[in-house]
Amino acid sequence: MTAVAGAHVRLVDRLEASGALTPDWRQAFLGVGRHLFLPDLFWVSTSDGYERCDRTENPERWLQLAYSDAAIVTQWDDGADNGQREPTSSVSMPTMVASMLRDLDVQEGHKVWEGGTGPGWNAGLLAERQGAHNVVTVELDPAVAAQAAANFRALDAVPTTVVGDAADGYPPGAPYDRGILTCSVREVPPAVIGQIRPQGVLVLPFAPLFGGGAVARLTVAGATAAGPFTGSSAFMRMRQQRYQAPPVDDYLPGDWPGGAVREFTDLSPLGVVDDWLASFVVGLAVPDLYYRRSDGGDMTTLWLFDTGVTSWATVDFVDGAGRYEVRQSGPRRLWSEVEEIVRWWVKAGRPGFERFGLTVAGGAHRAWLDEPVNLLPSVKG
Repeated sequence: MTAVAGAHVRLVDRLEASGALTPDWRQAFLGVGRHLFLPDLFWVSTSDGYERCDRTENPERWLQLAYSDAAIVTQWDDGADNGQREPTSSVSMPTMVASMLRDLDVQEGHKVWEGGTGPGWNAGLLAERQGAHNVVTVELDPAVAAQAAANFRALDAVPTTVVGDAADGYPPGAPYDRGILTCSVREVPPAVIGQIRPQGVLVLPFAPLFGGGAVARLTVAGATAAGPFTGSSAFMRMRQQRYQAPPVDDYLPGDWPGGAVREFTDLSPLGVVDDWLASFVVGLAVPDLYYRRSDGGDMTTLWLFDTGVTSWATVDFVDGAGRYEVRQSGPRRLWSEVEEIVRWWVKAGRPGFERFGLTVAGGAHRAWLDEPVNLLPSVKG
């Protein structure tokens, strides 16, 4: 067995042993090598930032990372090389790929739409399992789509690859039995829902504006889609849904703190935003809320804003403090809204991702706990 084949089999074995990879997907994963979708130069996230790996310099390390359970960055800054160093295309973590395909529950003959081709590994797996004629994948970035098309040439089954906006779905191939997004959204595109057959399934990473993220498994019924979250996720945002915040001066003309009311809280602001689950719950309940943080010396300031540009708040975190200074301004009390939903969540026993769900209807998104009738506090009524 070659080094590549050995690394490939070991990864598939690990995924199956963990439960992420179900037996019906094993042959597809064995039939499509992950290394075929990776460039010679890529980056892997570590606790210290990103590790650069060049195949020409260290082929052994390159192969090791290619078959590791880690997401691999293949593009920065939409390919603009503008120095911002934001990852904008990747090959996803194998555990996440396997678990989302498990959630998709494809059956023989199902036609599948994918939004966000990236380098193409996920679409390649689908084509291997379903047959190329049953898979359509859409990629917005022409350069990324071209690279995926080149990667697909190493496969026996090549899916239909479209350069276009995933938010539009792909009407010429509709309707689809299954749909999957490989980029996160804060609003589920209605066009995509409309192209899934009744009782079809749409799997996607849902990431509220405030923070956190989880995979949603939605069952479609006409223009409505509803279902539970199945676990935590962290994906790059769909490009069209990246939020461009207005300048702070639009909220606070003049010097801080303006006419803001001074208060105190015993809820740690970093205890909220640094907790992936807690920030996700806040984001579900208050979808128009976002924050920025300012770190300086011994204090971190959390700035809260609403997308309607009506209100703002600040919370100052000092390590070891029992209380934290709050300033709130505008018709809404944004930090009070955060406190309310966190108190509700704690009182409910800190339920995890899998107990929450989402209903999308008529463009509205309603989050719930356990059952669709149990709406989160701030979305009731």
